[in-house]
Amino acid sequence: MEKAKIDGLQLFILIFLFEMGSAILLTLGVQAKQDAWMTILGGFLGGLLLFLVYHRLYLYFPDKSLATYAQDLLGTFVGKVIGFVYCIYFLYLAARVLRDFGELVATFAYPETPVLIINAIMMATILYGLNKGIEVIARTSELSFVALYLLAISGFVLVVISGLIKLENLQPMLENGIRPVLKTIVTQTMYVPFGEIVVFTMLLPYLNKPEKGKIIGLTAITLSGINLTIVSVVNVAVLGVDGFSRATFPLLATIQQIEVADFLERLDIFFLIALVIGGFIKVSLCLYAASIGIAEIFRISDYKKLLYLLVPILIIASLSIADNFFEHMKEGLDLVPLVLHLPLQVVIPIFLLIIAFFKNRKKQKNRQATEQTGKDSAES
Repeated sequence: MEKAKIDGLQLFILIFLFEMGSAILLTLGVQAKQDAWMTILGGFLGGLLLFLVYHRLYLYFPDKSLATYAQDLLGTFVGKVIGFVYCIYFLYLAARVLRDFGELVATFAYPETPVLIINAIMMATILYGLNKGIEVIARTSELSFVALYLLAISGFVLVVISGLIKLENLQPMLENGIRPVLKTIVTQTMYVPFGEIVVFTMLLPYLNKPEKGKIIGLTAITLSGINLTIVSVVNVAVLGVDGFSRATFPLLATIQQIEVADFLERLDIFFLIALVIGGFIKVSLCLYAASIGIAEIFRISDYKKLLYLLVPILIIASLSIADNFFEHMKEGLDLVPLVLHLPLQVVIPIFLLIIAFFKNRKKQKNRQATEQTGKDSAES
């Protein structure tokens, strides 16, 4: 792993921006209609539980990433296979977010520019940042966090001032009961975006004060969950259920309706800047996690050598994962959560934690037995 350290504030901001990422772009929880915001609340609560699993594994192996301690728990061969699968998974997440970014920019700002060119420019910037190391990405996130929050507060105030919010669009609550909400939580919002924090199993060892990792992670997930819930409430309240479900980019559609004093309008750039910030951080962290994981598995001395191979693969993958954006969104919210997210975010980490628990308990018993034997020998 890179010889670097990040402080608690930087980790907090990285988690927050990672969770927001492209989530503000998606129609999360649309199956629950006007109760979509409830699914996000439930999803982030599930995300908190998953983070506790990841953090507990981190406490067992504070100086190792998932790609390394999987070998300690499962044996070298199986552990390397599992670690490599996670690296491919991180690359897949990066490709999905990159596709989100490229499609939005192409649709909104540069309709005549191929998505390939947009994605390539984005990846060139990310490649430059990752070559500087995780500490530079962490410092960049601090500046980005301030900009993102100023944009978010300004956008929310302008939506309120414009009189666009119609709270009746949020009614009736639980029209079809709690079942659609719970179903959406366990099949979608718990994994996207909250369970994706599994990427940080590769980054937690960089924290300079490990004892603060738990509270930092839980607080960051909670703040991002609250923010995404507010975004969902505003989208449904402004667009209505039909508008929310039909919109390709709900938040963009909401912001486009802002009009204050007949001159302050067309504030779409707010949304674009926010997505660029979140997309940059999320793709960077996913690619970084994949590159250091592969470097550890195959004993490559410098992860930066891998970036020049992985970046072109990532650009191609972002374009080939789906034929069009509709298919890309449907696959990401309906198919991928159960096929990829569930086993890799939930099943395997819990399985690893169970093994780590029993191995740790066995070590403690052996240590206690050795100490007792030593005491008995000393007394005799």
